[in-house]
Amino acid sequence: MKKYMDLPAVSGDAIMNDMWLLADQAFSRTSGAPLVEGNHIRLLKDATENYPAWLNSIGAAKSHIHFESYIIRDDEVGRKFADALMAKAREGVRVRLIYDWMGSLWKTSNSFWERLREGGVEVRCYNPPRLASPFGWLSRDHRKMLAVDGKIAFVSGLCVGRMWAGDPERNIEPWRDTGIEVRGPALADIESAFARIWAMTGDPIPAGELPARGDLSREGEMAVRVVASEPATAGMLRLDQLVTALAKKRLWLADAYYTGTAPYVQALRSAARGGVDVRLLVPGGSDVPILKTLSLAGYNPLLEAGVRIFEWNGAMMHAKTGVADGRWARVGSTNLNVASWLGNCELDVVVEDEPFAQEMEAMYLRDLENSTEIILHARRRRRAFRERLRLTGTGAGGSAGRAAAGAVRIGNAMSAAFTNRRVLEPVESRLMAASGGLLLVLAALFALFPPALLYPIIFIFVWLGTVLLYKSLKLHREGKKKKDLSGPPRIAGEG
Repeated sequence: MKKYMDLPAVSGDAIMNDMWLLADQAFSRTSGAPLVEGNHIRLLKDATENYPAWLNSIGAAKSHIHFESYIIRDDEVGRKFADALMAKAREGVRVRLIYDWMGSLWKTSNSFWERLREGGVEVRCYNPPRLASPFGWLSRDHRKMLAVDGKIAFVSGLCVGRMWAGDPERNIEPWRDTGIEVRGPALADIESAFARIWAMTGDPIPAGELPARGDLSREGEMAVRVVASEPATAGMLRLDQLVTALAKKRLWLADAYYTGTAPYVQALRSAARGGVDVRLLVPGGSDVPILKTLSLAGYNPLLEAGVRIFEWNGAMMHAKTGVADGRWARVGSTNLNVASWLGNCELDVVVEDEPFAQEMEAMYLRDLENSTEIILHARRRRRAFRERLRLTGTGAGGSAGRAAAGAVRIGNAMSAAFTNRRVLEPVESRLMAASGGLLLVLAALFALFPPALLYPIIFIFVWLGTVLLYKSLKLHREGKKKKDLSGPPRIAGEG
């Protein structure tokens, strides 16, 4: 029997290669997305590269266009895309478009959508408010994708609006964002993801109109997964945690609305303490100031563990990307917060290809050249909020669940304060003070003006109770109808 020292030496790189190969099954099961071979992926930076590619593909469409975007603004950029879509609809191309109700609220007029419908575009709205679904608005369609003819698709963090394009005349830089162009069999998974949301909003797409993987030719040698998240599925969250656990050398993340949950923060801290070069690139100034405050409150636990945090110095940094060990990368719409992971419909493409991942790493390093590293316990000057707002080009674009993510962040801090299940950080003192002050103010209002506060609560309870009774009656009727259609129970041996 050979002794351990007599066994052939195995290099660290060989071990890492075997590890990533063994991880394939785990990736598929955690994300619910199989690995699809034979694709070509092109990296696209900012609107300067994404928008022209999208418009060129729309202009070349012959059979169908599927377009899904959280925000389509009623501005010069949105109208340019609307004109392109209507032009193809007039040519007989089937154009389907999904927008999110909350994403486009106050940003896009009803006349914009009516003009598209009159121009032949099939327009559907995801999850508008309904009396029968009081909290349905919490789930948003945060995806950004375009698929054309089953030949080409785009997945990105970019919505449609002038903030992504910038405004040189007013000295407003474009938002920093990342997207990809996809060709190959993985297109079938992207089209299928669109079809699922389309079916949620009305009649489904006929099966014969959707391409199957087997019908699509190989366009390259890249292997990808299309992770199409839906509310409460958490596929991307599980995959993000798994990649964090498997990374051996580098894990570089960029995120627009980071408010990491306790399990994910712990995963990042463990990776950094284990010697992994963990980096997080976030906006220097956000279009949602309160979320920026919440992100800042979470810096210290990461910095203390060795995670390096960088703030983007230009206009809003809106990308949602990750790259690990120069061989795994993801691009899409999912932010590192609980709203994206658990509450929204999201779409990401995970690319397992070394040249592409290395291209992502090179782009990340270039981004860091325009960023400021945050140093633990070091003082540094920050730009005034008004200057940040000027650079970002005011607006409320971004994540559908920013408020929900912020509420969860506050809830986690308050839970820790009441239960002592984790040690609170000094940076969370502001959250504690604000939450405590708010509770005291509410207590005073209840004491001084009880009817004024009780009536809204009574209304909410009546509303929720009515909704539950309505849904109960509806389910009872459906069950009775099915029973009547199936007829009386048969005795064994009859008919």
